[in-house]
Amino acid sequence: MKLEIGSVVRANAGRDCGGFFAVTQISGGCCFIADGKSRKLSSPKRKNLKHISPTDSIIENINDITDKKLRTLLREFSAKE
Repeated sequence: MKLEIGSVVRANAGRDCGGFFAVTQISGGCCFIADGKSRKLSSPKRKNLKHISPTDSIIENINDITDKKLRTLLREFSAKE
């Protein structure tokens, strides 16, 4: 699956392993991810593309939502696990 801005991904490595995040920016071999709680949309985490796995879901208009709305949307993915 092709990774794009707004894609929902799961972290496979690091301290945030197992968590769901939304991609806010893609740059070369890395991307920036946010979850609205520990990583706000204003200061996303830089993550290597090797350390994430994309899901089939995309959040539309990722730049127009708030951290609270992002947390609510990502909570649905955690509940499925």
